[in-house]
Formats: sequence, structure tokens, C-alpha cells
Amino acid sequence: MPTKRTNGKNPLANKPRSGWDMLQGREARIDAYAREYIRFLSEVKTEREAVSFIRDRASRDKNILAIDNRGKALALCRTGSRPLEGGIRIVVAHLDSPRLDLKANPLYEDTELAMLKTHYYGGIKKYQWLARPLAIHGVVVKGDGTMVDIVIGEDEAEPCFTIEDLLPHLAGKAQYGKKIEDAFVAEKLNLICGSRPDLKAKDEKVKGQILTLLNRKYGIVEQDFTSADIEVVPAGRAREVGFDRSLVGAYGQDDRVCSWAAFSALFAARKVPYTTIVLLVDKEEIGSDGNTGAKSIFLEEVLWTLAARLKQDIRPARVLYRSRAISGDANGALDPDYPEVHEKNNAARMGYGVCVTKFTGSRGKAGSSEAHAEYMGWIRNILNRKEIPWQTGELGKVDEGGGGTVAKFLAEYGMDIVDAGPPLLSMHAPFELSSKVDVYATYLAYRAFMEES
Repeated sequence: MPTKRTNGKNPLANKPRSGWDMLQGREARIDAYAREYIRFLSEVKTEREAVSFIRDRASRDKNILAIDNRGKALALCRTGSRPLEGGIRIVVAHLDSPRLDLKANPLYEDTELAMLKTHYYGGIKKYQWLARPLAIHGVVVKGDGTMVDIVIGEDEAEPCFTIEDLLPHLAGKAQYGKKIEDAFVAEKLNLICGSRPDLKAKDEKVKGQILTLLNRKYGIVEQDFTSADIEVVPAGRAREVGFDRSLVGAYGQDDRVCSWAAFSALFAARKVPYTTIVLLVDKEEIGSDGNTGAKSIFLEEVLWTLAARLKQDIRPARVLYRSRAISGDANGALDPDYPEVHEKNNAARMGYGVCVTKFTGSRGKAGSSEAHAEYMGWIRNILNRKEIPWQTGELGKVDEGGGGTVAKFLAEYGMDIVDAGPPLLSMHAPFELSSKVDVYATYLAYRAFMEES
């Protein structure tokens, strides 16, 4: 017997529904969640600031244990009713975003301008960082060991910084006639930080004036730059975008969108049958190396701490092998101006909910942790039962490019893990775009995962 059609639609076909359609009547909740998310993005521009912001809010819930890793990674733990040895639930996301870092000896003077040398961090398009307001965020450890926090350029009453660009009148040979990767040179991403000379100085008058100002305000000297973590980021607050205010525009949504969703879900969850960890890590944009990245043994240390607190005797490797996880990371949305880089049937769309990505990697799935069919079925069942808007997606056409996440590093423990996060436009740009309904659906998906028995 042929399948009956309703309004011309085949009930056997997979036709993803708009998140706005599925969540009709919940617009006020979506906007309220977006307001808190925008506040978070506006106040947080670095991984250190993210840890501080989230740790402070987690302290309001006595059921959440926060474990800090050097101020740059964080684990938030909520105890479930089942013993650790049966496995746990994990949502992992990363707090770092593409940016510019100051070099160890950054300050110099050239043509009577004070400049700061930078080294870019993560995958950026260099030209997007030119001729725009920039801010400095970071910490400096002085010679006596004291730490100074520095944030300059966010308040409109403060000065900002910028990297100059070559005027179009003279850019013919230097830029227009070259490939993009050759036209914009990393060593020319130098931050302008002053031009007023110290008229009493004999040489390097502008640099000397800057050092005087820094010493007067922060008590630092030039050598203190060698023991500093100072990041250059876009200045300004996150914004609603569009006449209908349906989009969020901000720096750092990859991947603070998933970090905030994971924390919000843990904070709001009514009950977690399994002990649940929100693992927020650093260094993802440069390979997850280092003692604050996903490759470190931080997760094992968290389990040891939990076991001691709960007075349970465990072997972390066995607990993790029996666990289930979500790797929270954004995917690239179908781009209306560049559809040729996507395969439309397998590209995530703005406004269609959280994107569940079965595999990442590039060119033959290299560098990917692919979720098994059984685990995809389990995740899919949760999302469908809870009527949460969701879709699948890949990061571009086969052989077009690709990318990776931290999923593969947790998969080494043997746990089941899949990527899930909202699609973004202008990913890795200084101003990324997300859909309010997608970021809300991501929160709903993480919460449903945590509460699933």
C-alpha cells in the first residue's frame, strides 16, 4: 500500500523543521537566554575571563563543584545518584578563540609610533584584524611575583588600539597584485599604541613615554612582558543583529557558545542520574596541547578529586571507558554568498537548531572521531522525544577543507562521544553570527543529555 501524504509531504522523508517553528510560544525564553548569553560574550574575551565569570556563577549553586586548572580551564561537576564506576556524562567545550597574542618582547618604536609586536593564535584571516578598534586583555606577573590584570579598550571612555592598513591608493603591487596569504604578512600585524614623545628623553621618546605610562598605572617595567599572557581582541560588546533581532553577533562565539550552553544546562538541570562534568578546556584552536588543553590529564585529576569527595574507590580509565559525552563545538552554517563550498544536503542551516556532527576531520575524515551508529541513534532519540530542534551537518564539501574538535582526545579513553553545537556564519572572524534559536536549542540539547537516564 503506498504511503499516504499529508499536504503533499512524504512522512517517510527527513525534512528538518525550522527551530522557530518547533519552538513557537517560547520566544520569550529564547530572548531571555540570548540576553544572558550576550552579556557573557560582552564581558568575556579570554579563556581566563571565561573561567572567572563561570566559576563565580557556579558558586551560587551548592550542588556544583568547580575545579580550576591554572585559571585557564575549568571542570564543573554535579553528582548523580549512580556510582562513578558505572560511567559519567561529560559535555566538553573550549574557552579559547582565535586572536592575537603579544610577543615576549613586544614594545618598539618606528617612525615615531609606539608599536606592539603580535603573534596570531589559531586560524584567522589576517586582513580582518586591520583598521578596526582592538582591546588588550590579559595578566602580567611582575618581578616580585604579583599579578596584575589588564583590560584596556572596552570602555568608550578608554583608548583603544588598532593595526593600520595600507591605503588603497598605494596597495596595487603590495596587496592587490598578490594572493591573500602573501598580501597580508603576519609580522606586519603590529599594534599601534602611542605617538606622543617624551620630550625630555634622548632617544626612543615615544616608547619611553609608553613605558612611563604603563609603570605609572600598573607598576610594570618592560621585562614584565616576558611573564605575561596578553591577548589582543576586538573591542566592543556583543550585539543583536537584524531588524528582527534574531541573530547574535560577537567575537568568540566559537566556542564560548557551547561553553555557556553547557554551564547553563548543568545549572538548570532538575536531576542528573549520572554524575555530570562540564569540562571547559583551553588551547583547542592550536591543537589542544599543553597542560590546560584537552590532551592533558586534567579530566583524570577531576575524577580523582570527585572520587575522594564521594569516598568511592575508582580507576579513572574504567570510569571514562563506560562514559558518554558530547563535544560541544560550533559548525559552519550554509553560507548564502558562498554556497559552492558546501554540499547543501549535508550542511547545517541557521535557524534549524543544534547541529549534531557525526564526524569532523578533513580529506577522508582524517583527524576525526566518528560517532558510531548506535550512539547517534541514542542521541537522536533523546532530541526527538524532547522535541528539540536539531539537524546534521559537515564542515564543507569533501576535499574543500574541514576542521577538528576535541572529541578525538576524549574518545581515546574509549567513551562514546559526538559533536553537537550551533552553526555559525563568519566563523573565526572578529564578529561571528549565530541564531538565537540555535544557541537556545543547544542549551536544551545539553540539558536533555544530562538528565537522560
